[in-house]
Amino acid sequence: MDIPWWRDAVVYEIYVRSFADASGDGVGDLVGVRERLPYLAQLGVDAIWLTPFYPSPMADGGYDVADYRGVDPLFGTLADFEALVADAHTHGMKVLVDIVPNHSSSRHPWFQEALAGRGRDRYVFRDEPNNWQSTFSGPAWTQVDDGQWYLHLFAPEQPDFNWRNPEVHEEFLDVLRFWLDRGVDGFRIDVAMGLYKAEGLPDVGDQSFMSVSPIWGQPEVHEVYRQWRKLLESYPGERMAVGEVWTDSAADLALYVRPDELHQSFNFAWLQAPWSPTAFKKVIDDTLSTVPFATWVLSNHDVVRHRTRYDTADPGTGLARAKAALLVMLALPGSAYLYQGEELGLPEVKDIPPEARQDPIFFQSKGTLPGRDGCRVPLPWSGDAAPFGFSPEGVDPWLPQPGTFAALTAEAQSGDSDSTLEFYRRALACRRDLVRSIPYHLEWMDSPEGALFFTRGSLTCVINCGPDPVPLPPYDHLIMSSGPITDDSLPPDTAAWLQA
Repeated sequence: MDIPWWRDAVVYEIYVRSFADASGDGVGDLVGVRERLPYLAQLGVDAIWLTPFYPSPMADGGYDVADYRGVDPLFGTLADFEALVADAHTHGMKVLVDIVPNHSSSRHPWFQEALAGRGRDRYVFRDEPNNWQSTFSGPAWTQVDDGQWYLHLFAPEQPDFNWRNPEVHEEFLDVLRFWLDRGVDGFRIDVAMGLYKAEGLPDVGDQSFMSVSPIWGQPEVHEVYRQWRKLLESYPGERMAVGEVWTDSAADLALYVRPDELHQSFNFAWLQAPWSPTAFKKVIDDTLSTVPFATWVLSNHDVVRHRTRYDTADPGTGLARAKAALLVMLALPGSAYLYQGEELGLPEVKDIPPEARQDPIFFQSKGTLPGRDGCRVPLPWSGDAAPFGFSPEGVDPWLPQPGTFAALTAEAQSGDSDSTLEFYRRALACRRDLVRSIPYHLEWMDSPEGALFFTRGSLTCVINCGPDPVPLPPYDHLIMSSGPITDDSLPPDTAAWLQA
């Protein structure tokens, strides 16, 4: 059987604003991404996912889209995008772009028309608000001049579309065609479970579970993805879609990846799992027994970086645990999604001053929530001081970089066999060779307390989450490990790949 490229792919998320600044304005751009494609090819990823680069007032980092068929001048031009796609394909990498169908910018022409009283049914307006709250903090409703209220599950500058209006369906099918015609290989769908709201917009009750929420996961959303799947299959080259779907269970997640819907959906249970063999095993079992094509992710642009999450639980262990978790993730059946900078071992940046913060979560919560700026700080490429090669020397990046980045630059780590960057390069190269020869399923082994062992054909993956070394199972060859291994025992906070 032919195996689609995305089933086992390693996809690298590029938060475009923070990846590489070629124009010298302190903000990352498409030319910057294009110039760094050789770095990504050497890293060994199969595809890149670009966060929104469309025209936008940037109230939420570009997730407030004013024009779905263009490129914001901040990021370049449509010609820059087309050149980036062509070069990525030359390097053997697929390109996914972010589509934001739940809401637009309040500056989108449709919403401007709605404010003037025309075409208001394209958005969710009503005479009285209900009790829904924004995920960014505060009420999810804003009143307009004529007294009506509009829904925004995120920032007020992000009004929610009314997907019960056929015009919205046709608009997004046309948007998909626009980017497919320009060679994109797939889409990451923002807030994929949120497009429809329950009829009548009832108040949210005491239960906050998504499975009973009037806000998320309404059954009508599945017909949208059936339409999109047909469109994707009408194009050559195995075009695909992956959904940002937050659910209560793997069973709910599986509803989005039926054969006629999305190809993949992010598996956030893996990201949320604590450092525990029991927790890891449960997520793996639930996922592989329920979801047809598994995905695995440890970090993205919306969450605290996993090095810091693990370190917060047990200070001093963060980097070791992050590297061990990567080996386990790459050994699992399915595809892996990486977030830019994790290959450098970047931690969350916590000491961003209030005057430098830009995430609307920080402002809507009146500073009670730090927001997501800490995982979005521009990457350090080279040099001993900011901007660390992200921007030309003397240009301040859009978010400040800490001095500690000096030891974590790609330049400082490249060629150092002990660095996190070289560890990622080795792991991805080994995985690319292994995935061709091992079965898609795994089998559990008896594991010592605090550890988790499994096999996939000739590959044995072991991780020790406990406080003491554990004995390794019999093996012929050590493929690689996340830390030193001696005396046939696996130290704490360490993982390894063994050849049986």
